[in-house]
Amino acid sequence: MTTLADRPHTALLVIDVQNGVVAQAHDRDRVVANIATLVDRARDAGVAVVWVQHHSDELPTGSEPWQYVSELVRREAEPLVHKAYGDSFEETDLEPVLAAAGIGRLVVTGAQTDACIRSTLHGAITRGYDATLVADAHTTEDLSAYGAPPPDQVIAHTNLYWRDHTAPGRTGGTVDTAEVDFAVPAPA
Repeated sequence: MTTLADRPHTALLVIDVQNGVVAQAHDRDRVVANIATLVDRARDAGVAVVWVQHHSDELPTGSEPWQYVSELVRREAEPLVHKAYGDSFEETDLEPVLAAAGIGRLVVTGAQTDACIRSTLHGAITRGYDATLVADAHTTEDLSAYGAPPPDQVIAHTNLYWRDHTAPGRTGGTVDTAEVDFAVPAPA
């Protein structure tokens, strides 16, 4: 129930599943496998798959750490959005890409849970999108040495607070990979 008029379509967002981002990520292989499953299912359903790729001093454009993991292969026709900030909408062409395709509902996957995933979820909701987080298809690295909770707790907390997230005319929510149905809106 997006607030964006004439945007009935859904997109799967694959955020920052790059070598240098997920190399030390919690439950990396399972999360990447879940994302690969979702990419295949989205493609089979004719749903847009939009790839987001971060660049920074630690992830210089073109470097091995900057590259997407080998298990996930973007098709040439699928949009690729380059970003330098946590929110995938900030100073990127994500909004025009989604607008051109009539997309008002986002199914969100990727990394880092406590940074780019959270920022993008909030950025989407504030811009009028419905934003569903796939609860078992996002991850983060262990930042407990810096005072953060362990990664499994960061993931669980994000799933908990996003599960019932809403805003006027928009819904958040979480769903597991096995429950994602690209043919119908995800549960709020």
